Amino acid sequence: MQFFIDTANLSEIEEAQAMGVVDGVTTNPSLMAKENIIGPDAIKAHYKAICNLVYDNVSAEVIATDFDGMVKEGNALAKIDDKIIVKVPMTKDGVKAIKYLTNQGIRTNCTLVFTTGQAILAAKAGASYVSPFIGRMDDIAHHGMGLITQIAQVYQTFGCSTKVLAASVRHTMHLIRCAEEGADVATAPFQVIEGLFNHPMTDIGLARFLSDFKEVNEGEENQKELKAEENRLEEKIAIVNS
Repeated sequence: MQFFIDTANLSEIEEAQAMGVVDGVTTNPSLMAKENIIGPDAIKAHYKAICNLVYDNVSAEVIATDFDGMVKEGNALAKIDDKIIVKVPMTKDGVKAIKYLTNQGIRTNCTLVFTTGQAILAAKAGASYVSPFIGRMDDIAHHGMGLITQIAQVYQTFGCSTKVLAASVRHTMHLIRCAEEGADVATAPFQVIEGLFNHPMTDIGLARFLSDFKEVNEGEENQKELKAEENRLEEKIAIVNS
């Protein structure tokens, strides 16, 4: 399963990329606003900066809600860099735009998916990715992971090329369950991905290894010092006897 980092923060993207475990980036208007990226020129420049940091797969979302507007924005976003995947909402006009952009050879990510039926429509339109929102489903007492399972099974049954990109990932267990349930990709905030590194037994084990190593090496150093002192004494005795 691939990991995408869900952020528009360049420092987080750079650090995640340096770890060597992140395969792409997802953004949305809220994340761009959080970084105070305002206006078409600033947005374009920021996406260029993101694309310069990663190897591929940068989801950039359209703001328009009508077909013509989404197509216009989608084409403009795709021209920024070949790494751009145009993110389009799950609406009637959104599905139409996905079909149109796909026919133009532009990769798309259908976002705000909350049912298997919506995921089927996105796949029919040719979406490269479909983004079911796990956490938001959980928020309203629905089974978010169950949605991932259902979509993955349907896509596998019919050989769909559309990839399941699990979104609204809130914690590390979401990531692990996504892998178990067959998601192709999971996108998560930087701190959630970082959380996979953490386990107290790892910390305890590392501390023990270092302690043992230090103890042995300090012992070796003492032995070396004693041997050196012994050699010095032998030299003194040899001089006296001569």
